[in-house]
Amino acid sequence: MTPSELEQLQKRAAEALALRLQKHAVKGNGKPARRVLLICAGGACISCGEAPVWAALEKELVRNNLQDTVQMVQTGCMSACDMGPIVIVRPDNVLYQHVKPEDAGRIVQQHMLRDEPVRDLMWRPGPKAEPVASPDEIPFFSKQVKIVLETCGIIDPENIEEYIAMEGYQALAKALTSMTPQQVIDEVKTSGIRGRGGAGFPTGTKWQMLRNAKGDEKYIICNADEGDPGAFMDRSVLEGDPHRVLEAMALAGYAAGASKGFVYVRAEYPLAIRRLQIALEQARRYGLLGRRILGTDFSFGIEIRVGAGAFVCGEETALMASVQGKRGMPRPRPPFPTDAGINDKPTSINNVETFASIPAIIRRGGAWYASIGTPKSTGTKVFALAGKVNNTGLVEVPMGTTLRELVFEIGGGIPNGKAFKAAQTGGPSGGCIPAAHLDLPLDFDSLQQIGSIVGSGGLVVMDEDSCMVDVAKFFMDFCVDESCGKCPPCRVGTKQIYRTLHKICEGKGTEEDLKILDDLCDVLRSSSLCGLGQTAPNPTMSTLRHFRDEYEAHIKNHKCPAKVCKSLIRYVITTAKCTGCSLCARNCPTSAISRVEGQKKYIIDQAKCIHCGKCFEVCHFAAVARD
Repeated sequence: MTPSELEQLQKRAAEALALRLQKHAVKGNGKPARRVLLICAGGACISCGEAPVWAALEKELVRNNLQDTVQMVQTGCMSACDMGPIVIVRPDNVLYQHVKPEDAGRIVQQHMLRDEPVRDLMWRPGPKAEPVASPDEIPFFSKQVKIVLETCGIIDPENIEEYIAMEGYQALAKALTSMTPQQVIDEVKTSGIRGRGGAGFPTGTKWQMLRNAKGDEKYIICNADEGDPGAFMDRSVLEGDPHRVLEAMALAGYAAGASKGFVYVRAEYPLAIRRLQIALEQARRYGLLGRRILGTDFSFGIEIRVGAGAFVCGEETALMASVQGKRGMPRPRPPFPTDAGINDKPTSINNVETFASIPAIIRRGGAWYASIGTPKSTGTKVFALAGKVNNTGLVEVPMGTTLRELVFEIGGGIPNGKAFKAAQTGGPSGGCIPAAHLDLPLDFDSLQQIGSIVGSGGLVVMDEDSCMVDVAKFFMDFCVDESCGKCPPCRVGTKQIYRTLHKICEGKGTEEDLKILDDLCDVLRSSSLCGLGQTAPNPTMSTLRHFRDEYEAHIKNHKCPAKVCKSLIRYVITTAKCTGCSLCARNCPTSAISRVEGQKKYIIDQAKCIHCGKCFEVCHFAAVARD
């Protein structure tokens, strides 16, 4: 394929896709000439039952003889994971949420045949509020700025022509035909984009280092390992728009002088792997990967490497070892990968989100990208919004957006009227942001100042019922399991921090333990071999910094303010509320609950109670209280 042939294909594909993207295309009688059902087939919607919904809609269209006038398309993730399964009707631009197979008949017969949208399947801002049809009017969607996710949820990720219709591979064609490799790097430098994998290293600088490295054999790696708990940004991009990443890797290869690339993806992402494989086969068939791309002298090939899912393989030197079939363990640096990486040859590594930003930068210019975000943290960032928040899913916003905007405007606030307590950013390598910093801009430098990091983009919201000591223990438990064990500070230190946190949660901690935690965290941070060990103490350090009063309550008062730590919870039965139904006694695993002599009331023997909370869960009369 030549650049002119790609341009012609883009025009044809864009025309074919235009009807789906139009929001008000109608024929003479005021009805759409043709409708398209976009069904979200991202990981979240699939797990919610997308396949039965697809089958039911397909059956209803055939039954009503509409299979030729209504097209069904499986897209990638539409971002709003709590709404799944999602169906969007185009050109009407109507979004249906929580669709079940039994809703298919109404959608087809009522909407497709009678032009009457199904109102009870639409999103509502409140229980008694009027339904909102268009996703453009739903705050979760309308307040986002999409660059990385601009085609996810719109195109069929298994159809290369739909990506091409959305200007796909135009950046690569532009670079190969009208830009020198150095000009591509300069454009990336102008954009100011920093790595989205956690460290925030300037991408243009890294590509320049690879270009300047000596040697004819160089490699490009896409890190799609994504091991942070609660993070699913990279997975969703690969599932919803794999060609964007492949195009960017080819651009990086052209700019830096590399001819081969690897996508390193964890085995737990089977859908992402399958769609990547399809995309690779299509790109090769269309002449967009392989030898003499677009008829030029540039050749670039990509292979997939599937990892076993070790968190440490997110660290670049451990990742490279795994790519080469070795045990995934980090090594000291220098030498840095750009000097000695795969096969001891110069290698550059970026994560999925970083690569996914590149095509738009080359198409629209680095200055355009730099105008978004903040001066030192340009562009957008994709966050995986999860936890105690009403609207969960993928959120792409300009760098510098405040935590308050993210949680309360896009995320819809905290469920059940609870108070916001903290947000964990950056996963096990990040830290907890307290309510006092809700108006803090989410960018590299601002988060670092308060002991957290942007990281890869996981953002877990916690409400007043979260215990911050327990949160620190959870992340340290993860680090203990995932430590590769190569260096003693990480191998031994993470275990000692976990044991100390566990001791405090058990009510056995002392004030000396707080100093021990401070010292252990300093040792890990300053002497661990790799970045993962060096940042493992961050959750503990940030909770000690911002929630020290909770640690002191556990130690001095033997109380867990959030009533999470079981050993510090005392269950009691309020006799005035007890009806004598015996449900608590029948469910107690240690027979610690018995009837009060001469009364139809029950009491808990604290000596036998194991604090399991079963009595609290089963009581229908709020007679069991947590003290």
